[in-house]
Formats: sequence, structure tokens, C-alpha cells
Amino acid sequence: MAVLAGKTRGGEEWTPNFADNIDVELCIGCGRCYKACSRDVLGPEDIEDEENYSTRMVMTLVNPDDCIGCGGCGSTCPKKCFSFIQLEV
Repeated sequence: MAVLAGKTRGGEEWTPNFADNIDVELCIGCGRCYKACSRDVLGPEDIEDEENYSTRMVMTLVNPDDCIGCGGCGSTCPKKCFSFIQLEV
């Protein structure tokens, strides 16, 4: 299986890891990932919390096709909510 790869400015091979999913059960809606993403891939969403009969905010992938695979969102997430994929070529 061949995956999409690129090169860093220094010439080293780099494989992007694209945001694929956010676990809303783990997400606390802190927004750190949202601030780290310069491509508007993420956005807030209110979901119903049936246990507490309330609404809470979580982050979702609103523009996943704009992800460049930098992994900044996952590295800033304190709850490790993100899962990533590599693209096959």
C-alpha cells in the first residue's frame, strides 16, 4: 500500500496524517484544536447530553476536505479525541 507523501523544506520525507474523526464522547469542547487549525476544518457543534439533560459543545469536522494533514489539531487536544488516516495513492 503506497501512501501520499511529501517533503519537508529540509528535504526529509513526510507523510501527512489527515483528521478523520473526533470522538464526541471524549471531546470537552475546549476549542484548542479549532485555534490550531488555520484551514477552517473544524467547527463547534452543540449536542444533547442525555445523562444531564443539557446541551454541550463539541468540535466536529465541518470541512474535512480542507485538511492538509499537519496534525496540529491532534497535538493540541488534551483528551486525544482525534483519529487520523493516511491517504493511499
